[in-house]
Amino acid sequence: MKDRINKLKVTILKAVNDARSVLDGSKEGKLSTEEQTKYDVIMADVRGMQESSQRMETQMTMEESLRASAGALTPGALTPGNQELPGQPEDRVSAQFRSYLQTGAIGNELRLLQVDSPVAGGYISAPQQLVNRLIKKMDDLMFIRQFATVIPVTSSDSLGCPTLENDPADSDWTGEVSAVSEDSSMNFGKRELKPHLLSKEIKISMKLLRVSALPIENLIIDRLAYKHALPQEKAFLTGNGSGQPLGLFTASADGISTGRDYSTGNSGTAIAFDNLIGQKYNIKEQYGAKARWLFSRVAMSLIAKLKDAEGRYIWMVSPIAGQPDTLLGKPVHMSEWVPSVFTSGLYVGLYGDFSQYWIADGANFSVQRLNELNARNNKIGFIGRAECDGMPVLEEAFSRVKLG
Repeated sequence: MKDRINKLKVTILKAVNDARSVLDGSKEGKLSTEEQTKYDVIMADVRGMQESSQRMETQMTMEESLRASAGALTPGALTPGNQELPGQPEDRVSAQFRSYLQTGAIGNELRLLQVDSPVAGGYISAPQQLVNRLIKKMDDLMFIRQFATVIPVTSSDSLGCPTLENDPADSDWTGEVSAVSEDSSMNFGKRELKPHLLSKEIKISMKLLRVSALPIENLIIDRLAYKHALPQEKAFLTGNGSGQPLGLFTASADGISTGRDYSTGNSGTAIAFDNLIGQKYNIKEQYGAKARWLFSRVAMSLIAKLKDAEGRYIWMVSPIAGQPDTLLGKPVHMSEWVPSVFTSGLYVGLYGDFSQYWIADGANFSVQRLNELNARNNKIGFIGRAECDGMPVLEEAFSRVKLG
């Protein structure tokens, strides 16, 4: 049969060349009525020969596949028969299904067809339809990087920035010939950010990479990226600053001290409307232009119920899709990692200018594919790496919501 197929393909090629000659002989690509008829006849023959060739190739492939999967079969045994393929019941279902797709035969009996009985038609139904989608939990939103100041650190080990810790004292009114007083209050400090390494390895079998219905390699890279962003976001909010970023909700002289906590009006279990007003005016207007609220879902569910003296809700739902809601005229955001335990003395929210939180990226997120290291175990490794550090650099730009 292979020789017949090859001869047919040679004939097809010759006919295609003849059709090309008709086109080449036309004037400016326009065919006369006679040329068009000749061309159509040739192409009709080509299509007929292609269909014949495809049928023979399909038949030949089918026979070779059956011989390979069932060595006991002979060409004469390719017709419907009573033979049953070996294996467990589940294996036989898949094998019979493949046999049906290849030969159209599942046995020499004809009977009432039904899906719930394998021998009555169940074998010709696919055991399972697998779609190329993955069911997973919704990813948590990453908030801080959207509004923080992000600085790449590419040519050194750390990022240092001098800070003006104390301004000089106000100038003095001085007489014409009086001595000028010397300032002794002005001093400087430094904020230093040293990117820390985040890494994770995932191993995948070579077979899974080859046969998966999902684009498994892209999925792994996507999840590695997300799982690198996740600990960063957590640390930007609650990190202790030791080998990791210093968080906004971590009281520290290096970041935001307790002097920026505001609890006036709050109880040990609730946030008061008056406290929110106090938070807003606890930072200078220069920062207020960029300031935003940040709360947990628990806090927002309580704040959303607060009303002013006129009985109006203070939390305004945004009328524009995709834009944040507002609280006292300022955007409000929610994060899964804002402290949400309502107990006396704990933090439950924050108001401030997030551009005063600096993030130093030592290396962007990257993925390294390890082809050889795990080859002995028939696996491929993927290592995700990133380097970053972060901290609040100006505490007066923030005001933390603290319970009474």
